[in-house]
Amino acid sequence: MEIASTRAARPSARTAAVWAVLRRELERHPGRELTVLDVGGGTGGFAVPLAEAGHTVTVVDASPDALAALTRRAADAAVADRVRAVQGDGDALAALVAPASADLILCHAVLEVVDDPAGVVAAIAGALRPGGAASVLVASRAAAILGRAINGHLRAATAVASDPEGRAGTRDTLRRRYDAESATALLGAAGLTVEQIHGVRVLADLLPAAVVEEDPQTLLDLELELSSRPPFRDIASQLHLFARKP
Repeated sequence: MEIASTRAARPSARTAAVWAVLRRELERHPGRELTVLDVGGGTGGFAVPLAEAGHTVTVVDASPDALAALTRRAADAAVADRVRAVQGDGDALAALVAPASADLILCHAVLEVVDDPAGVVAAIAGALRPGGAASVLVASRAAAILGRAINGHLRAATAVASDPEGRAGTRDTLRRRYDAESATALLGAAGLTVEQIHGVRVLADLLPAAVVEEDPQTLLDLELELSSRPPFRDIASQLHLFARKP
């Protein structure tokens, strides 16, 4: 099944940059069924479209409710035979996945919340086959500073800027945030080579809802245009790093 026939071909402005990179990776393997691992994949926003494109996907997530929703979603899309749900958190990944078993691993919005991000990345590297790729999405420190400052929360913005992990204090829901350099260093320490870095939601989170709804196609096009261009890339809400195992 061609990727163009799936929801992956119709991304929103919030996911367009990620899907653009994933689509190019899938196109490198025409006609081949890839083994995909989605760490923290939740209800299957990425897993189900990838399964619809003909690939097998294992989703590892700590939430039984999310996995139940994933199972229903896969059944509704008639891809239940290509989607497997595994309950577990990112910190336990090494014990849940066989070494060198995946062609593509997604790790989206996980490294900000786990106890040991370096251990999770090492487990991802171990689970990849040689030549396999990892799609890693992390929260951006710059966006957190800018967003808080714009909304008048200057003390919180200062905390994010000065804290070694990019936290806004003890009540922050995230344990850490990244910039392009720190995220690249984290992946590199596990032996992964970062090939591309894009910003995700460069503008989408800054615009009023009425503006987003008025012209979604123009916003999507602009997000894609700015996603790889510093400094716009670096103020995006999330940074998307695409890395490969040699």
